[in-house]
Amino acid sequence: MNEKLIILWSFVKTRWFSFFWNKKNLRKRQRRLFTKQVSLIKRISPFYMKNSDLPIIDKSILMEQFNDINTVNIDKSQAMEFALASECTRNFNNKMEGITIGLSSGTSGHRGLFLVSDKERAFWAGTVLAKTLPKRHLFGVKIAFFMRADSALYETVNSRLVKFQFFDMQNDMEKNIRDLSVFAPTILVAPPSCLLCIAHANSTLRIHPKKIISIAEVLEHSDAETIKSAFGVHVVHQIYQCTEGFLGATCEYGILHINEDIVQMEKEMLDETRFVPIITDLKRCAQPIVRYRLNDVLIEKKERCKCGSPFLALEKIEGRCDDVFEFEGEKGTVSVFPDFIRRCLLFVDDVGEYRIQQRSTSEIAVLADDLSEEVKERIYNEFKKVSINFKFFMPHIVFLPYDYDLSRKLKRVERLC
Repeated sequence: MNEKLIILWSFVKTRWFSFFWNKKNLRKRQRRLFTKQVSLIKRISPFYMKNSDLPIIDKSILMEQFNDINTVNIDKSQAMEFALASECTRNFNNKMEGITIGLSSGTSGHRGLFLVSDKERAFWAGTVLAKTLPKRHLFGVKIAFFMRADSALYETVNSRLVKFQFFDMQNDMEKNIRDLSVFAPTILVAPPSCLLCIAHANSTLRIHPKKIISIAEVLEHSDAETIKSAFGVHVVHQIYQCTEGFLGATCEYGILHINEDIVQMEKEMLDETRFVPIITDLKRCAQPIVRYRLNDVLIEKKERCKCGSPFLALEKIEGRCDDVFEFEGEKGTVSVFPDFIRRCLLFVDDVGEYRIQQRSTSEIAVLADDLSEEVKERIYNEFKKVSINFKFFMPHIVFLPYDYDLSRKLKRVERLC
């Protein structure tokens, strides 16, 4: 089957067949696909030939065992050299032995390599289009895609149905915005930090996308409200995707759902609602993703979504495990999830762009511009409330000017120590 037929079949199957699913037949389908996938992977992946018990792995193991895990005989050092060359030349359309190779720094800053075959790339394109294109007016869609690196993977969506244009975030942003105005997209896809930059320029830019999609970074509620107001949309959609696959997308009500039609997710519970996901991609074979532990902290939505989907719904992506702040308390180390940290600024008026960094167990840096002494005191008091509630010693807070480099992923809450 050629790529165009795979894209079409994937689009139709994802768009309309899943409409009839419920929890029971979804779980039945997942079990069937998981069994089929694992049976295949054990036969073609040297790593899983030796590890038939399917151990939980993470990014470090995926990279250490890269040569044995992948099933297309791609060498890690050659793949890394190939990917770095693409980054340097900004030419992301080449393939190695028919395989698309991508390089991701990840939110954690650690490099990751991903491999995708042509068949998998076509399947991905059809799935993404099915989950993101508007329900009506399918023809004439123009997608503007802002990212730090392009990929043949993304270019696959170009077709008669969709016109796709990549905007390199390493280029001059003012030029990007001028080009964006000429392109006049109907769908705008970018990280929240980039969407905010475009939103601030939209009074003169005057583009009118029908859909805004946030990618690559955690979308904060306050940022979503700013973006919605600037573009006059009711929902900022999200795509939850990483090196390890296309994991989730928002529904028409703005609720993020895990793509359980193509991903099986185990939960490592942290409390009643928070969990770390362990995923198995039910379709990828070139670089199998089997029981892979992500570094994200997700919050499950307890109420069923109004859209009626049987797919797991999330309240939000809270952040990374390594950005859980740690303080000293009377009874030892106290962990505080990022949501409680960001609230210390969200509950204070007159705070615009901000970042919060933990530099040691006894020091926090708040990066924000134009804070009055009164506002600084209110922020201090919010942190004080958290320290009392969680029973840790109040850290020293330093206030610094806001700075952020668009070439890096934005992290509003970040632990550096």
